[in-house]
Amino acid sequence: MCNQTVGLVQAAIEREGIATVSISLVERVARAIAPPRTLVVPFRFGYPLGEPNDRELQHRVIAAALGLLERTDVPVVEAFDVGA
Repeated sequence: MCNQTVGLVQAAIEREGIATVSISLVERVARAIAPPRTLVVPFRFGYPLGEPNDRELQHRVIAAALGLLERTDVPVVEAFDVGA
């Protein structure tokens, strides 16, 4: 899905009082669009949660993204730390 479209949808949902978060593969695009909360991941296109069948990594990515929902200092673009 288009990063700009996702950012615009997020902003509209946030205006209704619902917190949102997105996962992006390209940090410069995420920073340009500035959606409310974005987790930037270092994976290849098509794999926003990492490699298939790596459940531990995928759970860490999802937990990191959901953790951004607590942030109120929006917009925030945070990089996922693969080594954590």
